[in-house]
Amino acid sequence: MRFILPAALMSLSAAGAAFAAGHAMTPAITAADQSVANGVVSATDVTAGQNGWMVVHRTDDTMKPGPVVGHAPLRAGDNADVAAILTEEVKPGEKLMLMVHGEDGGMTTGIFEYTLGAKEDGPVRIDGALVMTVITAQ
Repeated sequence: MRFILPAALMSLSAAGAAFAAGHAMTPAITAADQSVANGVVSATDVTAGQNGWMVVHRTDDTMKPGPVVGHAPLRAGDNADVAAILTEEVKPGEKLMLMVHGEDGGMTTGIFEYTLGAKEDGPVRIDGALVMTVITAQ
């Protein structure tokens, strides 16, 4: 049995595919202040232009990224409820910077290889600005 797709529907389908192919996802991250008593920090939504990482950095009032204290993998596109297990104790009142990192330049795909200041699996930037948000641990 063969199905014939009407020409109008075919052109709409092709237009949608062309839009999707030409429409890059703009990286973004959304998170709120939260308890980290369970050793986990979460972002409600992370958009990644490619596979990569949500990386948790310590920070303070200077808003400079500090040491990495957790990370979680990201898929290209929208990622909901992304949770990273903390590798160090974080006390209530401390600030954490949740940041989108890429999966570029490392030796092994799927292994987080970034260290502060390195290029491997480094931060994603849009017009020179880091894709990040800062929360306060509760």
